[in-house]
Amino acid sequence: MEYRRLGASGLMVPALSFGAGTFGGRGPLFGAWGTTDAQEARRLVDICLDAGITMFDTADVYSAGASEEVLGKALKGRRDRVIVSTKTSLPTGDGPGDAGSSRSRLIRACEDALRRLGTDHIDLFQLHAFDAGTPVEEVLATLDLLVQAGKVRYTGVSNFSGWQVMKSLAAAERQGRPRYVAHQVYYSLIGRDYEWELMPLALDQGLGAIIWSPLGWGRLTGKVRRGSPLPSGSRLHSTADYGPPVSDEHLYGVVDALGEIGEETGRAVPQIALNWLLRRPTVSSVLIGARDERQLRQNLGAVGWSLTAEQVARLDAASHRPAPYPYFPYERQEGFARLNPPVFTAPGRPA
Repeated sequence: MEYRRLGASGLMVPALSFGAGTFGGRGPLFGAWGTTDAQEARRLVDICLDAGITMFDTADVYSAGASEEVLGKALKGRRDRVIVSTKTSLPTGDGPGDAGSSRSRLIRACEDALRRLGTDHIDLFQLHAFDAGTPVEEVLATLDLLVQAGKVRYTGVSNFSGWQVMKSLAAAERQGRPRYVAHQVYYSLIGRDYEWELMPLALDQGLGAIIWSPLGWGRLTGKVRRGSPLPSGSRLHSTADYGPPVSDEHLYGVVDALGEIGEETGRAVPQIALNWLLRRPTVSSVLIGARDERQLRQNLGAVGWSLTAEQVARLDAASHRPAPYPYFPYERQEGFARLNPPVFTAPGRPA
């Protein structure tokens, strides 16, 4: 397993990390993801550790806290060998204090996560969404308090826009607070919006990308094919509306390219899709999930080899979409493109 620095921090994380969204299995969304109990989870953790995966990511909203509980039980006795990442800020109830990033909510969420995980500290504590109602100065001061107390080691965000990240980083600079080191984002061969604003920001500000849903919400598993019905066991039957949108034609164009490269390399479609992501700028770690040992072992096959430059170019071309404004002039017009290095303007442009 390759290990990388998380952004500009000193924390070393594995190129592949494990997403524990399949643990617990409560509710219509997370129940469709998976129903892994503590015993099954411990077996998956065993496999991860044997392969060098040392970071495990969860959140308080995953199965109403059950994911954190199951992960904590699976890690019992080996906490010092792993990095635990969790998230908060999304609603966990209907009360006025059950959502957001206020001082009281963050402190309570941290304490609850520590209890469910059965640990005395969280290695990476992330805000799952931006809270426009709470001043960023209050958020940063509270996170600093948790860091000073030893309950949190590093902080990050997830699903923030560019201006939200920069507003927070600027406030941290002014106040002398710990800066966010990670941004957990959606990024896949069928969802490359991250490249246009958030990737250049991460390069400039030293944020490490932790990638969620690298297989496009289960669409790049190799089971979804042009001209074939959706497999009966696919979670997409019940969860497609929750995930990132993609047109059928774009999806099938990418899947066709993945299939061709799979025949050339002897690799499975998910392994190719994950390997492509591991080559992208700013990516510190890609989260892989698994409902069972077979899925996990297949995803582990994404490391230890590399796509050729020609294969990467074909995947780039198949997955490329026109840039939105204000980025399309930088992609299309020489006068704009000359002002900035390509990675800061059009990293998704085909070679």
